[in-house]
Order: sequence, then C-alpha cells, then structure tokens
Amino acid sequence: MDIDGVVSLFGFSPHTPPTGSFHSIDGIPHFLSSTAAAHLLALGEIFELVWCSGWEERANEHLPSLLGLPAELPFLRFAAAADRRSASAGSGVAGGGAERSLRGHWKLDAIDAYAGARALAWIDDCLDEACHSWAAARAAPTLLVQTQADVGITAGHVDRLMRWAEAMPPA
Repeated sequence: MDIDGVVSLFGFSPHTPPTGSFHSIDGIPHFLSSTAAAHLLALGEIFELVWCSGWEERANEHLPSLLGLPAELPFLRFAAAADRRSASAGSGVAGGGAERSLRGHWKLDAIDAYAGARALAWIDDCLDEACHSWAAARAAPTLLVQTQADVGITAGHVDRLMRWAEAMPPA
C-alpha cells in the first residue's frame, strides 16, 4: 500500500479536515488519518501488508509508532530517481508528475518483482492506465484499490478488500 493519499492525507479543505493529526516527519508536515491504523490492523489479519511508497525504509522509522501498528512492515525499494528519469526519457514516456518505469508507472517494476506469481491487492491514490493494463495482464489475481488523497483508506475499501480475499481459492 501507498502512504501519501492512503494514510497521510492531503488536499482536504482546511475548513472541514478529516479526522487525524499533523506530524512532522523528516521536517515535512504530514496529516495522518486517525482511522488508517484500524483499517491496516484489520487488513493485516488477512493480507501481508507491504509499504509501497517512495518513503521506502523511512516508513518504518516513523509510521508504526505514530499509527500504533505492532511492528515494522516490509517495504519496496524503487529504482533511484535518476534511473527512473533515464528510463522515462529512453522509453519516450512523457515526464511530469510521478516518474515512470519502462512499463509506465514508477512502482510497477518493484511491485511485480515482490509479488511474483502471488495474488496482489494494491492500494494507492495514483493508479494510472499503465497500472490497470499491468493488473489485467497478470496471471495471478490482482485488485487495484484507488483512494482519494483527501480521504485515504476507508471502511468501504477494507470491506472490498476483505470480500476479494474471501473469494480467493485456497492456495
């Protein structure tokens, strides 16, 4: 799962903020959803939770204690920003916004390598057409769950993920 736009919210109206609190993380203010931890704990009973964010190992330096999670989570490591820019330029993918891998979205290579042939649910606020094409082409069951950056993960997302997991054939 991603962090920014899933657990750390942004873009909400200052007049009607969601429930949560601001925290300074590496000198940057982050608004952490007060409901995210409960949602992650519920999902952790069924899923292997993995940080899928540019935060990489820094997620475990800050989020378990701030969210009340019992332990560190595995995290994905992504190609260096310079490598992603070079891949983008070489593949003819337009720049702007998030950097891109050779397959379109900058997270796909790391997610694909980590998941291998296993079923996968990916929670992110920034899923694009490359993500959907990749998911549709995977042999293993794949669920993409898009959040809104100003709301983050919700009970509805958790319900959807739980129903999907329950419908999986036994491994």
